Amino acid sequence: MQVIKRDGSHVDFNKDRIHSAISKAFEAQNLNILDTVLDALVDSIVEKLESVQNSTLTIESIQDCVELSLAEAGYFQVARAYILYREEHRKHREDRLEQMRKQALQGNLEVTKSSGDRVPFSTDKIVSTLERVTTGYSRDIDIPLVFQDIIRNIYPGITTKLLEKAAIQSLSNYIERDPSYERAAARLFLQKIYKEITQTSDRNHQGQHELRNSFINNIKEAVELNHFDKRLLGFDLELLSTHLDYQRDQLLQFRSLETLTERYFYQRDKELKETPQSFWMRVAMGLAIEEQNKNERAIEFYHVLSQLYFIPSTPTLFHSGTDLPQLSSCYLSTVPDDLQMIFKVLGDNAQLAKWSGGIGNDWTPVRATGAMIKSTRVESQGVIPFLKIANDTTFAINRSGKRRGAACAYLETWHLDIEDFLDLRRNTGDERRRTHDMNTANWIPDLFMERVKNKGTWTLFSPSEVPDLHDLYGRAFKDRYEYYEGLAKEGKIAQYREIEAEKLWRKMLTRLFETGHPWITFKDPSNIRSPQDHVGVVHNSNLCTEITLNNSADETAVCNLGSINMRNMVTRHGIIMTRLQATIRTAMRMLDNVIDLNFYPTEEAKNSNMRHRPVGLGMMGLQDALFIQRIPFDSKEALEFTDRFTEAFSYYALEGSSDLAKERGSYSSFKGSKWDRGLLPIDTLDLLEAQRGLTVDVDRSQTFEWNELRDKIKEQGMRNSNTMALAPTATISNIAGSFPTIEPIYKNIYVKSNMSGEFTILNTYMVEDLKNQGLWSKDMLDKIKYFDGNLDGIPEIPAEYKQLYKEAFEISPIQMIEMAARRAKWIDQSQSHNVFMKGASGKMLDQIYMTAWEKGLKSTYYLRTLAASQIEKSTLDAKTYGFTQKREYTQPASVVGNICSLTDPECESCQ
Repeated sequence: MQVIKRDGSHVDFNKDRIHSAISKAFEAQNLNILDTVLDALVDSIVEKLESVQNSTLTIESIQDCVELSLAEAGYFQVARAYILYREEHRKHREDRLEQMRKQALQGNLEVTKSSGDRVPFSTDKIVSTLERVTTGYSRDIDIPLVFQDIIRNIYPGITTKLLEKAAIQSLSNYIERDPSYERAAARLFLQKIYKEITQTSDRNHQGQHELRNSFINNIKEAVELNHFDKRLLGFDLELLSTHLDYQRDQLLQFRSLETLTERYFYQRDKELKETPQSFWMRVAMGLAIEEQNKNERAIEFYHVLSQLYFIPSTPTLFHSGTDLPQLSSCYLSTVPDDLQMIFKVLGDNAQLAKWSGGIGNDWTPVRATGAMIKSTRVESQGVIPFLKIANDTTFAINRSGKRRGAACAYLETWHLDIEDFLDLRRNTGDERRRTHDMNTANWIPDLFMERVKNKGTWTLFSPSEVPDLHDLYGRAFKDRYEYYEGLAKEGKIAQYREIEAEKLWRKMLTRLFETGHPWITFKDPSNIRSPQDHVGVVHNSNLCTEITLNNSADETAVCNLGSINMRNMVTRHGIIMTRLQATIRTAMRMLDNVIDLNFYPTEEAKNSNMRHRPVGLGMMGLQDALFIQRIPFDSKEALEFTDRFTEAFSYYALEGSSDLAKERGSYSSFKGSKWDRGLLPIDTLDLLEAQRGLTVDVDRSQTFEWNELRDKIKEQGMRNSNTMALAPTATISNIAGSFPTIEPIYKNIYVKSNMSGEFTILNTYMVEDLKNQGLWSKDMLDKIKYFDGNLDGIPEIPAEYKQLYKEAFEISPIQMIEMAARRAKWIDQSQSHNVFMKGASGKMLDQIYMTAWEKGLKSTYYLRTLAASQIEKSTLDAKTYGFTQKREYTQPASVVGNICSLTDPECESCQ
């Protein structure tokens, strides 16, 4: 864990400090505490801090936790003394800061330059710097306010580097007031980066010569140290350096720069060695390293990346051009029912997670609890204990030191351990049968959903007695499943249990509502619509539910991801088709290159990826694209735009892969695939209908000449077995300055946390509109805060804006399912579709997920219910707003879920 100090710097968490503070607190009260009791108390505090999703803590949050823990343990006298101690030190800090402020203003305080020399603090230099970085925004930025904030954080001898950091922090503190503060903070942050790289204070871009030289020198030095691939020296570095366009640094927001600097830019001995543009070029070079005309391709890739048209996934950004280029995002494996193989998969998980791969494991083949083990003649403990081991393996891995280990376990609905599986994320029960650090997902066959609709029974089996069900789907699964049900009734199957299908479905939804898990994903659409149905079975999805690739004991499916930034693909008047086509063409080439360049942690992963060559081109910034075109998210126009954009996206992706096949050859298992049979994603909805015997009610309209593309694919083949998958894009959207993936805006203002810390997210589109109407002010900001970003309660805001800037929880989840279905018909894999639901209606929850199945979706992702936490309101005027923690919804989902079991037809919440 990291701790943000009061000066904004980050340090490693040290529990010894907590130990010392509590010990001194007891001593101050002349009280004794046994070492063992003190150790246990400290461990409980650390455990609480580790349970916080955001891994970056503040001094205050740690002290709050210590206070609470002392009180909970019954040490009220010590807790009270600790509170008084904190208050005393707070006043002392305030007094000291005020003294420092006066000294600074009087010129009696010195700062330390990078040379080590001390010079008087200059208010003129600070003001001059602020005026420079706020050029063009001075009307919106209160420079005296920022200046006062800066000098509150200085002290005698402060280095100019920390002073610059304090100025950046002070500007970013006021981002919620106006987006202009964010832009000014970004400018100052860029100045800091340039100075670190070039060791010069040139502020007028006349230092670009030094920046270009630093790019060349860094590549050479990193190769010499074996940090970068030695083949990078085969590029014409001088030529590439002339194509670095430093004006494009202005495209990056402050949050983007902060994230890139802390997690992505190459550093050596904790010294920054890359600027944004040299980073993009290094990534481009890494992806072009085996191209015949590598310089031209690197420049082509660079232009797409640096203009934020397309961003590869985080593993690619982390490792492109390095000595161990693990560039892939997702790994999907199936776990055989064999002790040695189970632990091999667990070992593979550790290797895959180590190199930044997200993992999806299919655990369905593992025999159920009570099944006989022939070799030892004892009963099996089932799948749950192994999932606990998988959970702990996941927790132990910190991916590349930059991302937490992450995995998702999948289980089919007919598995006899399914009900225990549903409870894995609960906070009650036997901790040995809980997996709090691992995601879980249901892998649901169509037959189960039909039984739910028809209020039929459902039979649970151990896979050791019905092993072939694992590889069957559609009508074949139905026939075989019913055959086994017949055998069970005849007493020819030892282990089985009948249950009401609707009861199990409601339990699934209840656990989903209570814990967020297991996610709802569908086996039959994933297989029936799969292009690769001729060479295997899709047994599960990945960590984020957008990948649907075959796997087996011999093949670990791998997917390589990146996303088109929709924000830069549209204007007020619609899609820029030429840009979209060109960007996708280049993106597909980059993704295909990943397959050959990738470092594979396991042989099964390499075999699978080289044989089938799947990629997952995604999209992000749908909400940006709609805002730019002034289209409300929950309108018919948004549905139509989504349909038409995804159609173009699909057409150009398939065309790009086919053209690559003409140049490089088709993937080796192309023969017999749906592509080879003339079936494109849009054609496979009819196949799903035929298998189900039910209508899949999704609009089938199309505007491109798809027959021409079918002919091209028949003639040229396909380079990639799979081409499209819409991943969550949380971090790369942050880099690109767009809204994540296909989601509506979460809130018009909220605080977001990640491994880099906390930052305020403000809807800049909304602010610009309110400015244009003369409505943006501190009072308006306070009103938006009071209503937690919802504009409905603010009468002076025009109805047009209230409609355009609806938040995620104000949009019908059924409408978003329909939008997902419009996308799904065009893509050959799946999408990470979050469900946003307001309130606690079991009936609505059932309707959402039943509609998702009926519309033929392959998967859904998180269920998001309205959170209990809100934007900080302590700055609001209590006389004006009264009780500031106003909530429309009085219960968090976890509480409501325990009250409303989703099984009581008389419950008002279920109506």
